[in-house]
Amino acid sequence: MGRTSDAKERLLDAARDLIWERSYGTVTIDAICEKAGVKKGSFYYFFDSKSDLAVAAIDANWTDNSKPVWDSLFSASLPPVERIRNFFQSSHDNQARLQQEHGRVLGCPCFCLGSEICTQDEALRVKVQEILQRQIRYFESAIRDAQAEGSLPPGDATAKARSLFALFEGSLGQARIQNDLAFLRILPDLALETLGANRLPEPA
Repeated sequence: MGRTSDAKERLLDAARDLIWERSYGTVTIDAICEKAGVKKGSFYYFFDSKSDLAVAAIDANWTDNSKPVWDSLFSASLPPVERIRNFFQSSHDNQARLQQEHGRVLGCPCFCLGSEICTQDEALRVKVQEILQRQIRYFESAIRDAQAEGSLPPGDATAKARSLFALFEGSLGQARIQNDLAFLRILPDLALETLGANRLPEPA
């Protein structure tokens, strides 16, 4: 078994990686323990069930890995339109790296998990929804700032953020299904077009 001090973290990392690379339904506790180098008895010392572990894993992944990236890409020190464009370019580049490493596009771990289990496991559904709502707020903040400076047309920033997020996750899903980065390659320009950046009136 792994060192007692890091056994929990090993389980969290193993669950995140296996569920993302495969699916929640096909990954067993035995497989998670094997990848983590942790005995099954130790699994139940930390977690009551696979669901309990999955909730903790996606929460830890957001806090430790994803949130710092989102904070950097959506930093208020950057022009708001640049934040949006850079986010979509970064998403493409990250998925390209994962495709090179794993042989396929993996998509968004949180959204993939939520799509799979949202009608079966309420605790996981609630945690996934919580994280996705946090992500939408990054979009909303950038859109509001862009509208305030005149680089995007006015409108309901909340509705626009939700639509943009749906475009993002839908494109990630298509890229994962077809193992084709083309769906993501066009997003930096398509996102701004969707928000109306090309429909601003010409300056007088």
